[in-house]
Amino acid sequence: MSKENKEKVSMDSIVSLCKRRGFIYQGSEVYGGLSGTWDYGPLGVTLKRNIQNLWWKTFVEDRDDMYGVDAAILMNQKVWQASGHVDTFTDPLVECKNCKSRFRADHLEGDKCPTCGKEGTFDEPMQFNMMFETRIGPFAGERGLILEKKVAQKYIDAMNKDKLEEVKITVDDLLHREVVGPNTTYLRPETAQGIFTNYKNVVDSFYPDVPFGIAQIGKAFRNEISPRDFVFRSREFEQMEIEYFVHKDEWKQEFEKWVKDIEVFLGQLGLPKESVHNLEVEEADRAHYSKRTIDFEFDFPHKRDELLGLAYRTDFDLMNIQKASGKNMEYRTKDGKESFVPHVIEPSFGVERLLMAVLVSAYTEDEINGEKRTYLKLPAHLAPVKVAVSPLLKNKPELVKKAQEVYKMLKKEYGNVMWDDNGNIGKRYRRQDEIGTPYCITIDFDTLEDNTVTIRDRDTAEQKRVKINDVNKDLSK
Repeated sequence: MSKENKEKVSMDSIVSLCKRRGFIYQGSEVYGGLSGTWDYGPLGVTLKRNIQNLWWKTFVEDRDDMYGVDAAILMNQKVWQASGHVDTFTDPLVECKNCKSRFRADHLEGDKCPTCGKEGTFDEPMQFNMMFETRIGPFAGERGLILEKKVAQKYIDAMNKDKLEEVKITVDDLLHREVVGPNTTYLRPETAQGIFTNYKNVVDSFYPDVPFGIAQIGKAFRNEISPRDFVFRSREFEQMEIEYFVHKDEWKQEFEKWVKDIEVFLGQLGLPKESVHNLEVEEADRAHYSKRTIDFEFDFPHKRDELLGLAYRTDFDLMNIQKASGKNMEYRTKDGKESFVPHVIEPSFGVERLLMAVLVSAYTEDEINGEKRTYLKLPAHLAPVKVAVSPLLKNKPELVKKAQEVYKMLKKEYGNVMWDDNGNIGKRYRRQDEIGTPYCITIDFDTLEDNTVTIRDRDTAEQKRVKINDVNKDLSK
């Protein structure tokens, strides 16, 4: 029997396990990496999809009031102008006068530069827009050309005066924003606007009763000044968002329902209740469009931090679209008695933050017969590998043949079944424990005699003999 230890998990432990076992790798690592980007390995991508599939089943497939969309990442620039992102989607940026490193001002502790160590060298904060800008079509666009000409001219002037060493490209140069050309667009910084721009399409196609929701899972991009804390804050990530359209008189009771539904879902992910905290966000700290926001926070290794948000956005977004596009965003009740622009409740989930919370919650250390063991105590429905099948000895053809029969049988039933014949059986168990595989099945010489196999439980390390014909029934329990 194992003796479990659930002390505070370190970030180093999580990062090391993810790299070692093929969950998460540094993006572009073979070329030295790219800050704020991460690649998901075979186990990581499966765990991520299991989380997404559970979310989709819980909030879309199992409900009668939800509709799914998959909107384009590139959108008309007017979307981001109307939503306020072009003007207000900013973070405070400071530059060290000594080493020219740049940081988010609200993430600095004191006035000491984390790079060069000097104090009192920061410029005054300026607002940095976090949207990645790009251009559509074969032309660079006016804005890009103006930036290139401005920076190039500084070098030309300096060379003509033989003062090239005095040229410094400043933050103002790099953030020059005089012209947004007609070909300019952005990588979306959130998935919500793709939902709002399709609100009218869904209403016209399906004419749902209010309240109803539109859900989307997709990529979002933010040019973070200082990405940090593993996958917690990165420049490319995935969101699972819902815009839930309600009558303005009913938002309070619907909001409370969402609080409860979210808490149930977090329990399905295996997050301990004591590690999740609901923070009522004060008015001064809420987004400008929000009349009420709850941040669901989690005890991550780096600190207690935001896991997901639940916001009451009023009719801000649909009214903005109505004003900017000239299209009517009103919803007319089926009895024809009332027309109104719906108000919106938004549950917004970050996939990577949920995945990180799942890994932290599952990470466990214990001892078995005096030997230390690390394992992921993942809920079985999230585990990237459901079952591992092994022949006791890989150099015995009769054991391998029988094990292959069991493997193929389980593969048809569970899909994510791993064949493992590398190393001795103890090492295989430890390896499967570390990636969170709930059950290991071993085919040994007794199997050839009585058609039974050994099933080992990940959490307890207990083993039992089961008839091959009863394996599926036993695992389903």
